Amino acid sequence: MKFPSSTAFALLGAALIAISYGLARFAFGLFVPPIRADLELAPDVIGVIGALPLISFVFATLLAPLSADRLGARNTAMASGLFGVVGLGLISQAGGAISLGLGVIACGICTGLMMPALTAAMQALVRRSLHGRVSSVMNAGTSIGVIVAVPTILFLAGAWRYAYASFAVLALIGVLATWFFIPSVSRVVPSNAAPAEPISADQWWRLFRLSLFAFMMGFVSAAYWIFAPDLVVNLGEMPSDYTGWLWLGVGIAGLGGAVVADLADRNNPPITQALMLMMLAASLALLAASPDNLAIAAFSSLVFGLAYMSLTGLYLMTGIRLLPGRLSMGPVLPFIAISLGQASGSPVVGTLVGSIGYADAFALFCVIGIVVAILSPFYPRYLEYDPEDEGELDTGLQAAYDYQLQNEEGEPLTPVTGKSESY
Repeated sequence: MKFPSSTAFALLGAALIAISYGLARFAFGLFVPPIRADLELAPDVIGVIGALPLISFVFATLLAPLSADRLGARNTAMASGLFGVVGLGLISQAGGAISLGLGVIACGICTGLMMPALTAAMQALVRRSLHGRVSSVMNAGTSIGVIVAVPTILFLAGAWRYAYASFAVLALIGVLATWFFIPSVSRVVPSNAAPAEPISADQWWRLFRLSLFAFMMGFVSAAYWIFAPDLVVNLGEMPSDYTGWLWLGVGIAGLGGAVVADLADRNNPPITQALMLMMLAASLALLAASPDNLAIAAFSSLVFGLAYMSLTGLYLMTGIRLLPGRLSMGPVLPFIAISLGQASGSPVVGTLVGSIGYADAFALFCVIGIVVAILSPFYPRYLEYDPEDEGELDTGLQAAYDYQLQNEEGEPLTPVTGKSESY
């Protein structure tokens, strides 16, 4: 079996993330209007169903590192893909809230298992000097998947079952690709790598603050991910196929999120987080204020996509830096917090939509986002070093990865030219 090169692996990982994140997870909100109409579901029911994949995602993410270590990267990625096939297939055949809920739960498991499996494969296949670049390409798969979902709503707005059936076929193709190209081993740690230091009280305190901000960002963003298309259809009276332009904007702007996150790492993370949270809140306000204006609605999606993907990238790098030597924990904690926030926010916004209406519900979530942005000075500053050392710190996602593995002298391990690429 011939394993892919670093470039091929990055592209394969982006494709698998596009399926597991873009189609199995985030495309659901795009199809809420026709699903609600066909299955006759109330907003609060949709809110609860929208929270289910986020809860299953959290449990799957907690088990994924153990699965990758025991079962290997290939088997874990294949399990993720099979859950995606089953979940997407169940959604395509859903006859009510229960079957729809089971489908989205399976999709959440698919999402939770995929990235840890790909990370384990990356540790084994890709030189550590390329981990940051490969991770950035794979993370972009989320935006690519969201973009791929757009033509389905434009041409299959009234046939969401066929759209989800086509997603299931793509997930099955992803399973076959996983079998042929992903290695069975889990990540390999160099023999001279020092064990991770115990987590200090200061690290726990910073992780708590990071997780709290990530939770609140997920809470606020749930309104857009689940109910933005429903808002423009029901409040703005737009045709269902117009909602595709929202997700197109989210996907395109999301591709720029990695750049903003890297700039935040080089400059001031708290200020960048405040700016991005304000943009996230503004996207909700724009959509609620002009749900019948396609141009403004599309602009709000651009703002939301850039803000959301930038914040997730920022939280990723912060989590990695706060826990050197713990790649199975550092990047995972903020993403679990985001999902818990979305799982909490989804039923809340669904209940508010049913009681006070779309506009007021979105306005309330906008206010929450602004309040959280004001609290950004409490964002954990992981660049707190002595003044003489500040200029020596490398920045960006690759630097965050490089800092994870240290030798017995406490110095970061550096790749040796011509050596094995096993780590």
